[in-house]
Amino acid sequence: MMRKLGTTSLTAVIAAALVIFYLELGPPAGPPRESVSTLPALSAAPRVEGLSEAEQVIIRIYREVSPAVVHVTSIAQGYDFFFNQVPQRGTGSGFIVNEQGYIVTNNHVVENAESLEVTLANGKKTPARLVGRDSSSDLAVIKIDIPGEKLQVARLGNSEQLQVGQMTIAIGNPFGLDRTVTTGVVSSLKRTLRAPNGREIRDVVQTDAAINPGNSGGPLLNSRGEVIGINTAIFSPSGGSVGIGFAIPVNTAKRLVPELISKGRVSHPWLGVRGVNVTREVSRLLKLPAEHGVLVMVVEPRSPAAQAGIRGGDRRVRVGNTVLLLGGDLIVGIDGQKVENNDKLVAYLDDHRRVGQTVELEILRQDQRLKLSATLGEQPEDQRL
Repeated sequence: MMRKLGTTSLTAVIAAALVIFYLELGPPAGPPRESVSTLPALSAAPRVEGLSEAEQVIIRIYREVSPAVVHVTSIAQGYDFFFNQVPQRGTGSGFIVNEQGYIVTNNHVVENAESLEVTLANGKKTPARLVGRDSSSDLAVIKIDIPGEKLQVARLGNSEQLQVGQMTIAIGNPFGLDRTVTTGVVSSLKRTLRAPNGREIRDVVQTDAAINPGNSGGPLLNSRGEVIGINTAIFSPSGGSVGIGFAIPVNTAKRLVPELISKGRVSHPWLGVRGVNVTREVSRLLKLPAEHGVLVMVVEPRSPAAQAGIRGGDRRVRVGNTVLLLGGDLIVGIDGQKVENNDKLVAYLDDHRRVGQTVELEILRQDQRLKLSATLGEQPEDQRL
């Protein structure tokens, strides 16, 4: 389950909002860098008489693309009531992105797996190995050893060109039902989801194409048969599809997959602070000197922030039902840019800075305005800033 956090409130400061479910069943040394394939346009498929143009498009795309969609099964070890180990199976989807057998899927499909198995469109089952994964983007790459001439490769599109209202086609394995196709439209663009480690996944595509548990990692396609997103989550009070699904934009995958293949991970720049988003209400409540920024509560030991001299909180204060650690620095700017909140700070680091680069932070410390330099480190697994 992934929880999408709400906006800061006066009494609780940080409130919970929508519940977003990952689309999965059950519990959940890199090779040479390979380019992500972009194949020629779909070949013309035989027309079926008596059907509409929209139906012809869906039939053609399914025939051409579904062979590139795979069924991913993961085996993890759980425990029963008596603490005996019990194998647990999870299932999801994925799609082949090049002739070397690399497959893109979701991180939450594979992250706890002790073994992986892929079922191809022809029913052949083959072992797969984990190549790389990134919990911050919920993306992963696995690999199968099948000759390239026997593989159908999905063609990647451009999620920057998407328009609200255009056709979407989802192919995946909901509830273990192989290569199911559903259709809909792009319902909205530039949505955000919250990854389990707290980082924000940006520019998410919302669709009403029916996607359900087991669709995780499968492709969301446009009317040209190009992958425009990776299905990852739904909003649902019941856990089933209610027409509100979310897909990671394919441009994010195109940017991160080569690094997952070459290094097995994504190097996210890391500052090493944990804090509270400052709003006008929070500023008034806590009597802060600014109405925006990140109020630092904790500085991770030996982190770039610690080495730069940033200070965390030193006194506990109860605000409603929340206990805050106050007295720390307030980060209000970075490299001359205004810092509005945690998410904007992370977005700036991801989009404009790399590990090892130096940033200049503007902070408010009591009545002082200071500028401190920090050399960014690499984000440890399951940490945010």
